[in-house]
Amino acid sequence: MECQVDVYSSRGGTRGEGLPLFGSALLYSPAIPKRIGIEPPSLLIPARPLEPGEQFLFHIDMTKCIGCKCCVVACNEQNGNPAAINWRRVGEVEGGYYPNTQRYHLSMGCNQCLEPSCLIGCPVEAYTKDAKTGVVLLSADACIGCQYCTWNCSYGVPQYNPERGVVGKCDMCHHRLSDGMAPACVSACPEDAIAIEIVSIADWRKDYLGANAPGLPSADDSISTTRVTLPQALLPDTGRVDIGRIAPEHPHWPLVFMLVLTQLSVGAFTILWLLDVSGGGARLSVSALVSLALAAVSLGASTLHLGRPVYAWRAMRGLRRSWLSREVLSLSAFAGVASVYAGMLLLNSSARPAAGFITALCGAVGIACSARIYVVRARPAWCSAHTSAEFFSTALLLGPLFVRAMNVSREPWMMWAGLAGGVAQLVTQALKFLWLSHSGQFELRASALLLSGRLRCPFLLRMSVLIAAGVILPLASDSRAATLVALVLALAGEWLGRWLFFVSVVPKNIAAAFTGAGKQAA
Repeated sequence: MECQVDVYSSRGGTRGEGLPLFGSALLYSPAIPKRIGIEPPSLLIPARPLEPGEQFLFHIDMTKCIGCKCCVVACNEQNGNPAAINWRRVGEVEGGYYPNTQRYHLSMGCNQCLEPSCLIGCPVEAYTKDAKTGVVLLSADACIGCQYCTWNCSYGVPQYNPERGVVGKCDMCHHRLSDGMAPACVSACPEDAIAIEIVSIADWRKDYLGANAPGLPSADDSISTTRVTLPQALLPDTGRVDIGRIAPEHPHWPLVFMLVLTQLSVGAFTILWLLDVSGGGARLSVSALVSLALAAVSLGASTLHLGRPVYAWRAMRGLRRSWLSREVLSLSAFAGVASVYAGMLLLNSSARPAAGFITALCGAVGIACSARIYVVRARPAWCSAHTSAEFFSTALLLGPLFVRAMNVSREPWMMWAGLAGGVAQLVTQALKFLWLSHSGQFELRASALLLSGRLRCPFLLRMSVLIAAGVILPLASDSRAATLVALVLALAGEWLGRWLFFVSVVPKNIAAAFTGAGKQAA
């Protein structure tokens, strides 16, 4: 089945017709408006208004794009973006063997997806899909700069602006469309390689193969509506030209510290509850208060990751669909219940076991929500069960070590619990690396190449520390000194591991240019 699309050229006329659809256009030569800067607004968008069940989409003609990046420059000028932030980018794809080779260019902005992953994941509901035009809009006023949408989008469309502390993205120049004018990129293209079209949403949902092209992630992730015209004689091995440029991602330091410390706290409170129930420990309240303090510090430090931390409270708005909102709720509940439980331990309340159970349960839910944040299609190395296993293994490793280091109890099962956490983490990391190495997906293999190449030393150090602190030291000695050393080493190792978690992921994205990272207009 073919999707029915009403096609209009960027000049305003229907494809194949000799004259534009608008009477005023007869006053102009097609080349004059762009040449002298005069732009009859009605010439550059479809002639008829949208009907119910329809929306606008971009049409990109790869046979016409010459890679001049006029669209990129026009977009930046229209939206006041610096050179390093491009809401429209031009990538390159190539194929064949010498002397029969091909190279094409692909200009991409926001795809105005039918199931936009940026909208689904946003914890503050800053994204909306305009009911009239189908354009995915972003409110900079509502954005808190959490950058979760930048992880969710398989095309790398939302981009974080550190100077403003918010995310921005292409909105098809929605304000220009409202005024009857074409988007800046459409107006600026000298080859008419970009056009605005009207499409039936129902028909496109049934058949969106036209959104797939070499150098692009699968449209299945969010049902992209950008229609791409491919060259007729496209060689079968045509692909992106930037596969040899693999670089580490941003480490997100506040999240590195927050995740490890909250997981330590959850593990510690779970062990304290089990000791309380079994009657195998003393001075539990002191350990609970210290663990609670670590959780409070880590949760407070996590707001430093936000571009606008003063609005962190808004993160609770997206509970219906955002795992980040659910993480905030569950970890806040954990901190609250843990405070009550610590107070009960201090006062020797008889309701301690019930409060301890609820504390452990809220903590487990919090870790599960934390892991689920990263299970997104746009970050393939995160999108697996290994992420949850890694997070829970950290809690199982650090919790018992922390409680033993506080000299609360020398119960033998605590040592075995910590050992189980160390072994679980070691197995998880080994299996994950093997999975990445043997995958047929480019992004997964690229993550393995990072870990075995540029990040080899930190990766080997992380595994060595894990073996020493999580396996060898617990088995070698049960003394408090050895436990303290094991805790310090394990904590440093888990921080290193979480850093590797962030920097080694290779995200899905559109093809970049051959000569650079593809993030700048010039």
